[in-house]
Amino acid sequence: MSVYAIGDVQGCYQALRALLTQIQFDPKRDYLWFTGDLVNRGPQSLEVLRFVRDLGERSVCVLGNHDLHLLAVASGAAKLKKHDTLDEILSAPDRDDLLRWLRSRPLMHHDEELGYTLIHAGLLPPWDLAAVRHLAREVEAALQSDSYADFFKHMYGNLPDHWSDDLRGYDRLRVIVNAFTRLRYCDLEGGMDLRPTGPPGTQPPDLVPWFQVPTRHSQNLQIIFGHWSALGRWRGNDVVCLDSGCVWGRSLTAARLDIEPVQFSSVDCPLHLDPHDA
Repeated sequence: MSVYAIGDVQGCYQALRALLTQIQFDPKRDYLWFTGDLVNRGPQSLEVLRFVRDLGERSVCVLGNHDLHLLAVASGAAKLKKHDTLDEILSAPDRDDLLRWLRSRPLMHHDEELGYTLIHAGLLPPWDLAAVRHLAREVEAALQSDSYADFFKHMYGNLPDHWSDDLRGYDRLRVIVNAFTRLRYCDLEGGMDLRPTGPPGTQPPDLVPWFQVPTRHSQNLQIIFGHWSALGRWRGNDVVCLDSGCVWGRSLTAARLDIEPVQFSSVDCPLHLDPHDA
């Protein structure tokens, strides 16, 4: 049995199949973890969504910002953006089943035996594992409730930008979602700045990558994440980034997690979206 984590696929189905061939993935024996953003910007989001859904218990997929955007558009709470490639999903005959499956995906996955925690983007400094689990469940409960469409109407926005245990309602849920699915940089007090997207060294001087905040309470976790294509495939002391920019014409990356050190594999990807169009 092998366990592979795979970075943001974003509708790049052919690259995903090529990567699975390279790592000799066996769906009867192996497991795949996906960092989220299965869909959007690439050409075959529908095929990716169906493939991962059909893996059943052989896959774990956490929600990314593009996955949530698809769900928000489908609910009527948001409109398609210029470079979205979601029309095939929205008009598919199995649309409702696929969206229901996607809406039931978690925000985080923690494997005690392997010792890894899977998220899409980042964690705020005050959050330890217990908090991460609890806060993820709050959003998951909202997504799976009968009033999930109301949640999407309040999901967008950059404020509040600090965590407080006193936050309530949609402000609280928005902070949690923004951290789990959009975070790259924080200030040293733990405030989020969601505007900078470049690699470390290009951000304003008062900001640091979320995983370098010295007071971060999740430093005892081995965290796998995606979302940050400008960072690319990167490994630090306790974090691994797997978004190597597939949709931008770079590569799609897998990390084998059941061996030490982590073993990386990647395949080259055609350009589907010009960085100047982001």
